[in-house]
Amino acid sequence: MPARRAVTGRSQDPRRRFAEELRLLRAEKGDSLRQLEEVLGWTASTFGKMESGQNLGSPEVVEALDQYYGTGPMLLTLWELAIADLSQFKEQYRRYMNFEGEAVGLWQYSVSAPPGLFQTDGYVREALVAGGFKGAELEQQIEARTSRRKLLEGDEAPPFRAILSEAVLRMSLRDAREWRCQLEYLLEVAERPNATVHVLPFGTGPHGLMNTDTMFLRLLDGRTVAYTENDVRGELIEESGKVERLHRTYDAVRDLALSPAESRSFILRMLEDLPCEPST
Repeated sequence: MPARRAVTGRSQDPRRRFAEELRLLRAEKGDSLRQLEEVLGWTASTFGKMESGQNLGSPEVVEALDQYYGTGPMLLTLWELAIADLSQFKEQYRRYMNFEGEAVGLWQYSVSAPPGLFQTDGYVREALVAGGFKGAELEQQIEARTSRRKLLEGDEAPPFRAILSEAVLRMSLRDAREWRCQLEYLLEVAERPNATVHVLPFGTGPHGLMNTDTMFLRLLDGRTVAYTENDVRGELIEESGKVERLHRTYDAVRDLALSPAESRSFILRMLEDLPCEPST
């Protein structure tokens, strides 16, 4: 059995730690992903996604890796911690969704994708397919996500202020027609009386929310909660001091952004720059 590993310097996030150990063990053994496929039977893609943190894999795969590397139950233990952490994330997300449905005011900063409440059906579909969804599960997820748009419709819709990094407008869909529809929808939303849209151009430089999608929800009881999300995890923040500090950061980012009128012109220029659709 390998010597005990030092903990110092390793990620404390369960999901990241699991992926990190998988990469290190394979590197120490000198195997390629293809060699793992040949020896253990699962595809190289499966192992690659596990090592990148995209997928945790199944307990059967993890047990096979423990046996192959001679690590006893170490990887399975890390896998169980990562699964538990992911379940906690899902519970936090469910609570966030409940709060979102009750919110009387919303503020958002988006890093690279339109806010969920601003996404068209075509955008949602392409994003979910890229994430591996298909079949009945894909259709269920599309319905669940697109139904959220109703929150911002009607006379009683809560106010929503969104700051979009320029990256949101540069990360186009593969389907040019659907991307045009998405930009047009952003312009439509920006015209609503309850919605305010800002664009944060690349030239504004570094800021406190560069890598973190952030949503603030003002609730009926007067509280404000925040939800932050990056590539590997999300966090629901309810402690008032932490929310206030994060909101000050958001306000500083808003001060860097274009005005609503300038932002609408920015999006309109991007729409005009899209190649014309081929005639049929």
